[in-house]
Amino acid sequence: MLTRQRCRTAAALTALPALLVTLAGPSAATVRLPEPSVPPIARAELNLLVVAEPRSMDGYGRDRFPHWSPSGPACDTRETVLARDGQNVRRDDDCRAVSGSWYSAYDGRTLSSVKEVDVSHIVPPANAWRSGADTWTDAERENFANDLERPQLLAVSAASNRDRDDRGPEAWKPPLAASRCMYARAWADVKYHYRLTVTAEEKAALAEMLDTCRPQPAGEKRG
Repeated sequence: MLTRQRCRTAAALTALPALLVTLAGPSAATVRLPEPSVPPIARAELNLLVVAEPRSMDGYGRDRFPHWSPSGPACDTRETVLARDGQNVRRDDDCRAVSGSWYSAYDGRTLSSVKEVDVSHIVPPANAWRSGADTWTDAERENFANDLERPQLLAVSAASNRDRDDRGPEAWKPPLAASRCMYARAWADVKYHYRLTVTAEEKAALAEMLDTCRPQPAGEKRG
């Protein structure tokens, strides 16, 4: 039955159009990232995740998740995300962002200096490690750390990203309440795709955040 449910959910995900989610900020800035699943599918993904206690952190190190990988001529994944999520981003000859503005969905701040911006892993590497990534190869962990296909990488304020650190949803949620639906949908998508586990407290916190998702009238586009 579990396999049949997982297949139905995967089929539904495949059928969804590849759209981008736009999060409007106070300054009308936008954040564009691969579209997380709609709330009902995100909830179905969450319910299919294995609930387990956190695994040991023995052997963990950020270098076990190599990043940032090359992404196009002269660029790496970080610079690709900075250009994708920013407004009027100007790059130097080495593809590094030197100016622009970025809206941080975690805390609602608009940033005008790239020094104030981090590229956040929605599911932090340390959380992934204690959720099953400790058994992956380094190549698999590199793919996870540089995943541009799923809603895993997001430009946010360095202050909010460092405040979160590697804490899961049971211990941290975006200070901006309007972003919690997006955050929970993205977290569920990433963990479902990579077959990572959740703790009981993490699952309950994600379900609570999914409850904040506003109903969508028939025919309304996602976003």
